[in-house]
Amino acid sequence: MFGLRKTLGSLFNSNQTDQAWFDALEESLILSDVGLPTTEQLILKLHKAAKSEKASSPDELKNLLVEEVSNLLSALEPKPNPLYTHDQKTIPEVWLVIGVNGAGKTTTIGKLCHLFRSQGKSVLLAAGDTFRAAARNQLQEWGGRNHVDVITQEGGDAAAVAHDAIHSAISRKSDILIIDTAGRLATQDHLMEELKKVKRVIGKALPGAPHQTLLVLDGNTGQNGLSQVKAFHTALELTGLIVTKLDGTAKGGVICALAHTFQESPKPAVLALGKGEGIHDLAPFTAKLYAAELFN
Repeated sequence: MFGLRKTLGSLFNSNQTDQAWFDALEESLILSDVGLPTTEQLILKLHKAAKSEKASSPDELKNLLVEEVSNLLSALEPKPNPLYTHDQKTIPEVWLVIGVNGAGKTTTIGKLCHLFRSQGKSVLLAAGDTFRAAARNQLQEWGGRNHVDVITQEGGDAAAVAHDAIHSAISRKSDILIIDTAGRLATQDHLMEELKKVKRVIGKALPGAPHQTLLVLDGNTGQNGLSQVKAFHTALELTGLIVTKLDGTAKGGVICALAHTFQESPKPAVLALGKGEGIHDLAPFTAKLYAAELFN
């Protein structure tokens, strides 16, 4: 699953753990998108834990490292996870899904739709990517696969689509409304302003909404992913992340960097991990399991 495993395999199979071993571990973590500040913190804590536990073998150190990473990542766990726990609302629960081009937003929406449908929820989708007809078509394909309707507009803007979709969801008594948006870079100021407008319109149409503002993050983006999260979070106050494409060459360390970066401030939770293109390939995020998967 993770490219990080390949770089660490020889380290944890070695017979000795001298300073050169720790140096190699530090280099592997940095190259695996964990980032320098996070790596330095983990290595320092590993040294302290090893001294305290009198641990010296590679297996012992690996177990300690997994524990340290798990402790770091635990702050990103949603408690409870909104993918699996929903209040009984008399109004639709609105999810606004954002991200850069190619991160896997529409595929993730299809997976979310399937998950909510499997829980017995009624779902409505909104095609807020009004720039590309292909995006609307793709969302409609996912809607068809999940047997849910998709609200679209020809020639409208994203805010108008969101407004209409909310009123449709209310009239249909839908449990969940998921609003797609066009991919954009956080550096594209005019497009970020459009997202802010969409969020304002949603809040006016349904006070308290959106209930989730979700960033879909490509797991292959490495440290660039960290800057994406910072910028989108500053602009839109993210509530959650879904990290995609973790079934291929993604190294997986960027989630550690996120936990370290946001450890002193309000943070979006990691709700789930995308581990494939299939409709079922969405796994809940848990710190212990993720830490173990990184190194085992």
